[in-house]
Amino acid sequence: MDIRNLFFKSRSFTPIPILLMMLYFARPNSPYFFLGIVLIVIGEIIRLRSVSFAGGETRTMNVGASSICKSGPYSIVRNPLYIGNMMIYVGFAFIAGSVYVVTISSITFVYFFIQYSLIISLEEEALEEKFGDEYIAYKNLVPSILPKINNTFRNYDTIPSSLAKTIKTEKRTLQNILLVSLLLFLRIKSF
Repeated sequence: MDIRNLFFKSRSFTPIPILLMMLYFARPNSPYFFLGIVLIVIGEIIRLRSVSFAGGETRTMNVGASSICKSGPYSIVRNPLYIGNMMIYVGFAFIAGSVYVVTISSITFVYFFIQYSLIISLEEEALEEKFGDEYIAYKNLVPSILPKINNTFRNYDTIPSSLAKTIKTEKRTLQNILLVSLLLFLRIKSF
């Protein structure tokens, strides 16, 4: 079995070991608390904006897409959802606080960077196979992770979904953010 496919199919559960580590080492009064909140908010804004363009296909358990999304955040980076996720997880590491906060946030970043690198390679292989030269041209113009302002796709004709529809699609991520926040709050209150 391809390890990339395993990471793709279990991507909803792979954060659990990292979250358990954060909960175990969590300590109150971290000077990084507000930085964590800012990262989570920015990460979720990136996710909301990305989902408004890509739609519910981002929730599928199948690798691939019905079309190539080149508008909005996808015009400056091919994988904005993964960037948003990494910001959210690192934000939680900062909120959890700990004498090891820098180490835990670094482990969190590296963990998800490796996971998403594997998933991205699987997804891009499928997209190249399905869309051929169209996807290769997009891939050559838009970076995978590090954003680059690119006017080529700025006025592409994809219209973003309404905020209400986007929030409905993003409901599970918002619920998870609230759940992890509650768990961290309860853990920190136990001190």
